[in-house]
Amino acid sequence: MPVEFLTDEQAAKYAAYAEVPSRTELERFFFLDDADRALIEPKRRAHNRLGFAVQMTTVRYLGVFLDDPTDVPAEVVDYLAEQLGIADASALKAYGERENTRLDHVRELRRVLEYTEFAEAEAELRAWVDARAWTTGEGPKALFDAAAGWLRERRVLLPGVTTLVRLVAAVREAANQRLWDTLYGLLSTGQRAVLDSLLTVPPGARVSELDRLRRGPVRISGPQMKWALQRAEEIADLGMGEVDVSAIPPRRLAELSRYGVDGKASLLKRHGDSRRLATLLATAVYLTSRAVDDALDLLEVLIATKLLARSERETAKEKLKTLPRVERASAKLAAAFQIVFDTTSEQVDTDTGELSPPEVETLEAMWERIEQVVPRRELAAAIAALFELTPPLDSDADEAWRAQLVTRFGTVRPFLKLLVKVVDFGAAPEGLPVLAALKSVPDLMGRKKVGPAEIDTGLLGGSWRRLVLSAPHLEPGTVDWKAYAFCVLEQLHRMLRSKQVFAKNSSKWGDPRAKLLDGDAWEQAKPTVLASLNLPAEAGEHLAARAALLDGTYREVAARVPENSQIVFDDDGRLHFAALEPEPEPASLRDLREAVEGMLPRVDLPEALLEVFSWTGADQAFTSVTGGEARLSDLHVTIAALLVAHSCNVGYTPVIGAAEALKYGRLSHVDQTYLRLATYRSANATLIDYQASIPLTQVWGGGLVASVDGTACGSSSRCRACTRGRTRSTSGAGAA
Repeated sequence: MPVEFLTDEQAAKYAAYAEVPSRTELERFFFLDDADRALIEPKRRAHNRLGFAVQMTTVRYLGVFLDDPTDVPAEVVDYLAEQLGIADASALKAYGERENTRLDHVRELRRVLEYTEFAEAEAELRAWVDARAWTTGEGPKALFDAAAGWLRERRVLLPGVTTLVRLVAAVREAANQRLWDTLYGLLSTGQRAVLDSLLTVPPGARVSELDRLRRGPVRISGPQMKWALQRAEEIADLGMGEVDVSAIPPRRLAELSRYGVDGKASLLKRHGDSRRLATLLATAVYLTSRAVDDALDLLEVLIATKLLARSERETAKEKLKTLPRVERASAKLAAAFQIVFDTTSEQVDTDTGELSPPEVETLEAMWERIEQVVPRRELAAAIAALFELTPPLDSDADEAWRAQLVTRFGTVRPFLKLLVKVVDFGAAPEGLPVLAALKSVPDLMGRKKVGPAEIDTGLLGGSWRRLVLSAPHLEPGTVDWKAYAFCVLEQLHRMLRSKQVFAKNSSKWGDPRAKLLDGDAWEQAKPTVLASLNLPAEAGEHLAARAALLDGTYREVAARVPENSQIVFDDDGRLHFAALEPEPEPASLRDLREAVEGMLPRVDLPEALLEVFSWTGADQAFTSVTGGEARLSDLHVTIAALLVAHSCNVGYTPVIGAAEALKYGRLSHVDQTYLRLATYRSANATLIDYQASIPLTQVWGGGLVASVDGTACGSSSRCRACTRGRTRSTSGAGAA
């Protein structure tokens, strides 16, 4: 039978040799130094020395002494026997014949190696597991593995698997219940009623209020932007953003909110009061900021695609239409001025260097020459056409599309006032002028006359100054407030992306400094955080240990410096390293590099993802939160686009396309419905299982080594770190 949350296989691997240790592990845990040999050598007979060595190294590796010391991989026994000079490793079989010998060795090793019994450290372990469960919300298996590691680090003998499992399960359950009770206690009677109302289905509706509010925008338009802001306002009006949840670890709150966002209302109703209302509170707090995130995401896409990009495209089309007229007019002017230069300038003989006077001496003679090529009437028409079709000399390259942008004010009119009202903007010093201008725009809208004193003219850079202050249709002493509004929106778009302007009630678009704990908030969270990270209460103690380690390392390196001919000290005591001469690359290496580069395909990231999906079927792991079997057509294309958007932190804009699978509405729907922690985990598991089945991967160790740092997972089965999955953070990062 499985031991609660552990499978039979996992329970059997606990505190046992589940597999042969790797060469690295043999060298780390089973190498016998001088102190080890001093303990081993006094033992009589080869089998006693070998058995003592097995017990000593096994407790380092597994954290337990073996009841049956012969139950050890042959590779371990051979490695130890070789170090001890024992020719016949099979002598270990005789070690178990006398039980008292084994017990004496265990008592000696416990004393010498300073190992303690589990009962002596149980209270401390409970406190540590409680702190970790409270701050991280890790699953029982992850906590179990972490607890076993904690015991090994402190030289505490591991208890039986059932004992440790039950301790972890009990402490985790208590931490969860404390989380629910704490959140439940933060709510007033009225707030509890408001949250419970989210699970009801209003008359005539098909879904609960919670289902309705957790669905984000699916189209790119001004009215949809207005709806997104109204949704954010409605969620904020629930008042849950005012509940002080700062005492709750953000990771636990996020975990609880994911359950509320992904789960069905009917399922949430079945939970007890504390868990149900705690989940709804975490969900409402999450949706309060998520709704603002959705609105600002849509604003970013709307400005980038529907306004700026479209205006640029339409302006480019208009320029193409006028290009033939501009070319003809320019050609006539060029021909006329060529004659002016040729006839009114001194001529130089390139052979002799002699100067000749101009060919014409009077203005009338010059015009006669010009009109032989371009009649004066056509020349005047060409000049008029160029004045009409080209921007003024003091203009810039952006004026044309910005003027086109102003004509699209109807797109932003529905939501401008609501944007300032719903989103609680803040700004760094560089963004304060833009924020002040944004808040003033709603007061200017609809007025017939707005004076220059009512706007911030310091924001009018480039062609915006002409469009706002000097547009042809303006009355003297007035400004174009529509152009000014777009000038502010363009700068807001840029400032939001650089976080110079941020939304206080947003997560993705919020102030990156806001999540740093300080003052009372840090003092309150400090004990739990330090306990979970195994750090001392005072920084001085930790820094002193680090300084001692650095000093020891420095002295060790300094002792070897005199023997190193590549290191030289100058008269001022400065350290110099001899330059390393590069080894010349052989021709065969250059040929190999060129051949490999020639064989490597040049593909985009989405194409690589789609190719992997076709091999592994990992896209099938992304299922709808509704649990239905129906899948959208070309769903794998949408998922690949979203994974690229999130993992590269570029947002929707670069992956939006004309295909149905790449339209904003489809992307937003799939992002909200299919991409969540559970589906990320399932997709990760599929990818890891497939990779482990590749023959080359098996030769290299099963593929359980992180390429970023070469760290081995230490398990032949699927490890927790690889299958944990990750949610998107403020950086927009997702993993699959």
